[in-house]
Amino acid sequence: MRIKDIIVIVFLATLLFSCSKKEIKKTEIVEKSLELQVLEAYEEGMKALNQNDVLYAAKKFNEAEILFPQSIWAPKSALMAAYSYYKQDYYVDAIAELKRFLKIYPKHKNISYAYYLLGICYYEQIVDEKKDLQSIKNAKQTFEILIDRFPNNEYSLDAAFKIDLINDILASKEMYLGRYYVERKKWIAAINRFRTVVDEYDQTIYTQEALHRLVEIYYIIGLEQEGKKYANLLGYNYQSSIWYEKSYSIFNEMYESNKKEKLKNTKKSNIIMRKFKSLFE
Repeated sequence: MRIKDIIVIVFLATLLFSCSKKEIKKTEIVEKSLELQVLEAYEEGMKALNQNDVLYAAKKFNEAEILFPQSIWAPKSALMAAYSYYKQDYYVDAIAELKRFLKIYPKHKNISYAYYLLGICYYEQIVDEKKDLQSIKNAKQTFEILIDRFPNNEYSLDAAFKIDLINDILASKEMYLGRYYVERKKWIAAINRFRTVVDEYDQTIYTQEALHRLVEIYYIIGLEQEGKKYANLLGYNYQSSIWYEKSYSIFNEMYESNKKEKLKNTKKSNIIMRKFKSLFE
């Protein structure tokens, strides 16, 4: 064997031996923790929401909830998904998310806000009280649950105010139907409508008129004692009301003429007094 070949063999052997001594580096793939993935999805949802991309925001919030349902971010994400839909007036989607939140997280610290937002979703769909009766009822029922469960909550204060507005809407609907029946002389149907206002919506602005209409109808159909009962109720609570004067005039036909005569005499007396005073000036 030639010396040149021996040198090559020795070199290769040395190279192989030295390579075997080197550490083989392992490539490790570091996976993100679920908590970090949830947080990133939540932050991405917030970013999209601030940019008014509500559908993508809702998607990322739902993703954050699904990734780690046991995380503290899960209920927050569910609530933010509902708010995202609400912000863009996607009421149906927002209501679905909120109902799911109330079912899955019934003891969450933000449960009062979930009830409030649900009530608002129903409330803001009220456009015409004659067409949106179901939205009106759902809004009122949801706000009543909120007030019953959290009476001193900040959301309950606004809910109580909105219930007053809802009652005004419902009362106005009853009054509208009652007047409709009066025009067609359907007395029993009219009485039922006005009684509903008096019995169920007695704190609304329509109570005085409803009482007067009952006085008027009972007088027309010959039930004067029943009419007097409502006239007395009207007088006891709203004696200075124009509706009380109207009801009073039904039972005292001379009331209007006496009122005009009294006004006339008052004016006449004032004229005489002015003339009398002028004599001493």
